Amino acid sequence: MTNEISRRTVLRGAAAGVLGAAGISDALAQTAPPNIVFILADDMGYADVACYGRPDLRTPNVDAIAAGGVRFLQAYANSAVCTASRTALITGQYQYRFRVGLEEPLQVGKPDIGLPPEHSTLPSLLRKAGYGTTLIGKWHLGILPKFGPLQSGYDHFYGFRGGSLDYYAHQGTDHKDDLWDDDVTVHRDGYLTDLLGARAVDTVNGYAKTRRPFLISLHFNAPHWPWEAPGDEAESNRLRAAPLVDFDGGTQRTYQRMIEQMDLQIGRVLQALDANGLTQNTIVIFTSDNGGERFADTWPFTGRKTELLEGGLRIPAVIRWPARIPAGRTRDQVMIGMDWMPTLLSAAGTRSDPASPPDGMDLLPHLAGNAAPVPRKLFWRYKANAQRAARDGDWKFLKILDNTFLFNVVDDPMERANLKTRHKDVYERLVAEWQQWNAAMLPEIDESNTGNFSGDQLADHIGARKTSGQADNGK
Repeated sequence: MTNEISRRTVLRGAAAGVLGAAGISDALAQTAPPNIVFILADDMGYADVACYGRPDLRTPNVDAIAAGGVRFLQAYANSAVCTASRTALITGQYQYRFRVGLEEPLQVGKPDIGLPPEHSTLPSLLRKAGYGTTLIGKWHLGILPKFGPLQSGYDHFYGFRGGSLDYYAHQGTDHKDDLWDDDVTVHRDGYLTDLLGARAVDTVNGYAKTRRPFLISLHFNAPHWPWEAPGDEAESNRLRAAPLVDFDGGTQRTYQRMIEQMDLQIGRVLQALDANGLTQNTIVIFTSDNGGERFADTWPFTGRKTELLEGGLRIPAVIRWPARIPAGRTRDQVMIGMDWMPTLLSAAGTRSDPASPPDGMDLLPHLAGNAAPVPRKLFWRYKANAQRAARDGDWKFLKILDNTFLFNVVDDPMERANLKTRHKDVYERLVAEWQQWNAAMLPEIDESNTGNFSGDQLADHIGARKTSGQADNGK
């Protein structure tokens, strides 16, 4: 009897100790600055993950992030191409405030154009707040010696500086090596997506030992061209003697396998967080830099990368933070890429530089609470095809070449019914507001990547022939 009572007492005490430790852990998660893992896909369409409706591929790890937190239903990229979007992501401001943000995208051979090192960024502000900061993957905001991740707030960098990279040769569009460990080029064998995932796992494990809050920006190349899936070394060898832009490459199945492999690596990162006891107080975000390209699923939208139609701008965006964000929710709040910076700074208990106030908004009230959606006014421009766009509430103004439109993108997500005559007052107001906003931005420049659509392509994307629209003299 004495031994049994003693055993029960010990077990009760052990259970109390476990619960006490859990309580301490939960309390720390409520007060300690959160870790941040920001996962960015490249050229991924709105519906290219299963939780956004794609039925023909499996993305269990991205889906798990969504199930454990919030999935945004009206998320936008700041641009329909990557350099401009990434400028907005890292600064929290419209990219058109920066010379580098006018590139569509930044081309090889422009050593004097890049993100100004003296400008505050998400990693530089978090580093001032005590965070360790690491970028793994794509930079594309300027090249050495003037520009780079280490010059703009990151402690460490493992990835590539250009706009795209062969998944096996690790060479850019100029066929030069472009895989870096900090500011030193390195040679590694292996599939790029796997290399980035492995480095992210190692980085999580390393930060876990320091007990220091961290930002890991995990910016995959996938599913950007060249379209090479695991096992496609032969395609890589072919492209070493051809333009890397891969005009004739890829298949739908190759594209799907690239996404599935990226999801697999995301799962490894999530497992590393679990193994180190970091899941509860780590913010994990998954999103894309812009809309999808050749093989992307952008349903229920039309358009694609380089177009200010919804398909070129709408992106998946999910966030999980178990310590603060309830699981299994969706949000209709309209958001945009430049919102992430003020949101994450707020979560970390710090703020933006007063000299560079963000154009984005803090989304935390719409994540941790039940705040009602706030109407947004958002603006875009893209010099190719003289594109302009603005969204205000459910309304969207769009201009492509001399064709102008007014859509209700909530009722008409495919942008088929041009309501600019029926709602002339709304149309004219949005045009005037776009012009007022544009006057506060840097003027457009002659970019090198300004290919035009044909009339037939416009008809496919807009749902009306070019000649059926009423010219508006650039408004």
